[in-house]
Parts: sequence; C-alpha cells; structure tokens
Amino acid sequence: MNEVCSPYYDPDFDSLPERIYGPACRVDIDNESLEDCTIVTIDSVKKQGLLLEVVQALTDLNLTISKVFQVKDELGNKVTDQRVINYIQQAIGSNSLTSLTAKARPSSDSQPGEPKAIEMTGKDRPGLFSEISAALADLGCNIIEAHAWSHNARLACVAHISDQSADTPIDEHRLHAIEDHLTTVLRATTSKSAENPNQQEAKPAGLPKGELSTTTRVERRLHQLMLSGRDFDRPPEQTRSPTPGSDSDDEERKSSVVSIESCVEKGYSIVTIQCKDRRRLMFDTVCTLTDLQYVIFHASVDSCEGYAYQEYFIRHADGCALNTEGEKDRVIKCLEAAIERRVCEQGVRLELCAYNRVGLLSDITRLLRENGLAVVRADVATKGEKSVNAFYVRDISGNNVDLDFIKSMKREMGAIDLSVMKETTNSQPASNERPKLSIGEILKFQIERLSNGFIAIK
Repeated sequence: MNEVCSPYYDPDFDSLPERIYGPACRVDIDNESLEDCTIVTIDSVKKQGLLLEVVQALTDLNLTISKVFQVKDELGNKVTDQRVINYIQQAIGSNSLTSLTAKARPSSDSQPGEPKAIEMTGKDRPGLFSEISAALADLGCNIIEAHAWSHNARLACVAHISDQSADTPIDEHRLHAIEDHLTTVLRATTSKSAENPNQQEAKPAGLPKGELSTTTRVERRLHQLMLSGRDFDRPPEQTRSPTPGSDSDDEERKSSVVSIESCVEKGYSIVTIQCKDRRRLMFDTVCTLTDLQYVIFHASVDSCEGYAYQEYFIRHADGCALNTEGEKDRVIKCLEAAIERRVCEQGVRLELCAYNRVGLLSDITRLLRENGLAVVRADVATKGEKSVNAFYVRDISGNNVDLDFIKSMKREMGAIDLSVMKETTNSQPASNERPKLSIGEILKFQIERLSNGFIAIK
C-alpha cells in the first residue's frame, strides 16, 4: 500500500512562513485507490495542533488509522457509511475546526441544569476509585459518566455528576463542598511533605467548551493529568523484585521501544516508536508530543503482524531541536508512559449493565475491592435508564485474576448483567522474544515513504 502525503510534512517548511489558520481545510475521501481501506487527504495551511485535531476526529468515530491517513472501520472495512463520511468532512473541513480543541473551561461555566464535570488526580492506592465512588454516593451525587486511569501509582479521573434529584441542580457552593470532600479522600494516606498538594486534588474539569465532551476529549485530559502528575517517573516500589504475575508488565515495557535521533541539517529530531499495535495508539502518542509543546512536521505510521511502527519529525515551536540527552530521555519516558496507560496486561475486562441509581458504582467497586481486585481503568456511561460500565481489574497481590472467581461474583451483584473477558492486545507472534519489524520491513517502509515525495534523512 502506498502512503498518503499529508499536510504534516512539507519538504520546504524551513522557508515557509508561519501563517494564521484561516480558510477551511479541504478534505477528500477516496474509496477507489485501495482495496481494503479508505484514504483521507487533508489540504490545509500549517497550524500547530492540526495533526492532533484530525487524529482526534477520526478516533472519535472508532476508525483505525493504519497509515496517515488510511483508515478502516471497527470491522476492518472501508468507510462507506455516508453519515460517517459527512462527519469527517464537516469535523475536519469546517471553518470551526478549532472548536474541536477549544480552550478549556471549568465546569462552573456550564448551564445550571447540566451535569458538572470534575477531575481528580492523586497518588493511587488499592481501592481508591471505590472510595471516590462511595464519597460521591454519600454526597447524594449521581455519576452520569466517568473515566479513570491508573498508571505507575498515579490516578486520574474525570467524572460528570448530577444531583440524585433531577430537579435539584448542583450549585457552585455545593460543588466546592464536593470537591473539598473528594480532595480529602485523595489525600487521606499521604503526608503533606510527600506529595505536591496540587497533584492531589479534585477541581472543575478542564474540558473543551461546547456539548458534552466526547471520549477522546476526556482521554486527552486524562493524558494531561497523568503527564502533569509525572506518571512517567516509575515509583520506587516498581524497581524491587517482581511479584508473581508481574512479568507481563516488564514484558510490555520491553516490547515498547522509543528512540530519538537528530537531524542537524534540518534542525529537527526524529522520534521512532515500535510497540504492540492497538486502537488509539496514534492518538495517545500525538497527544503526548503536542502536550509537551513540540511541533510535528511529519508523521508516518505502519503496522506488521500486530506490531506498530511510528515516526515523527519534531522540534520546538521556536525552531530548536531536542538538544540535550536529558530532554530526549524525558520525551522517551513520556511516550512510553502514554503507550502503557491504556494497556492492562494480565488483567480482566468486566462489562456490567444495570438500571442506574445513586450508589450503583459505589456498590460495584466496593464488591471488587472486597474481593481483592484493583480497578486500573474504568469507563462508566449512562444510556437512558441504564448504566453501562467497563472495568479493567487486576489482583491486588499481583497474581493472575481467577476468571471463575470473577464469574461467581455475579451472584453477589444481584440484578446486573455481567460479561467477563480476558484483556489482551492485538495478536502476537508465537516467539518468546519481543516481536518487532525486521530490518527488511523497516527498509521497505522507508522506501515507500521516500517514493511518495519525502526527502531522505542523512
């Protein structure tokens, strides 16, 4: 397959003056050139953050990006649904493209009857998400939607809440009281000298203006919260001898290789990523580079046998490349953390559906905690009268999760639909060694890139 040249590479970018984003993008959808995927071509002036906006719009539709920008739907087919095509053209090509990443606002700017969005960050501990859920239930709050990530002993959570009575909106005074109580929960086991107070608090969520935030907007905020909490710094306890069942974590880190090379002639740095392929991988890595304030001039992605290969040409907004080894090491750690946050190796995904009520999430997470399971990722949503929950859980002691034991918990949960599945990433080669693209495959990838009008890097 041929790679599509995108607006994120310009061989003459050194001589191209910066321009203010004005006219709409031109978006072309091509379903004829390739047999198994759709080509999305964007023609636009240069604009910092545009790559993230486009990737975010495509990710919102659950499209898989196999190259920039060759996409497939959830079933691995071309994008033929005209409604989806229209959305792509409107979301990316509209003059209001900047609304996709509108300036963040606190939830206090929302209308009185709207759910309030709050965000929480802190040092993670077994059962913390359950404690947060219980605190909200005790305060008479209904959780409309919630997303939580746990990684390297850090927790980040964004939740939309309302009053248990639909006729009683949460006013600002009560919202502050809720945030103060949640902050107390987050800091319960942390000494004042051990943690920055600003990294252990609940406050209005910094989400974009407009309609109820899409999942990718919330996930980008979770990336930002984790990054600000320095989850890329592995806690000391993870340097100790591995516990039973932790080999998969070590394997996952070994299977992700991030390297940075310098191109002195052009004044930018080349970031190369090799790791297990999965959905939303490009979204995660582009989020991190953008939030680290780097300008991405070119992006290439490819995959082979369940493994992904990504390449980004970056530099600072002032035109400087990554000059020090310390800066390169920090970028590598941040990208590795971005790759790991969404992965739950040796974990189990629980999908639960029940009629929504105040305290439902508290009851479910308490039961998981009492049975020795830690929630490492959670996605909670309300659809009509029902609450749809997806939890990624691991055994607190580090052992493999007993699937039969999980299924037996259904009796304790009562009238709840429960689905249990082993959480895995894309299929891997049978070899015990870390799979990766071969020299020949990487060379083929580079030749394809060069043959489509890209300059050589020497």
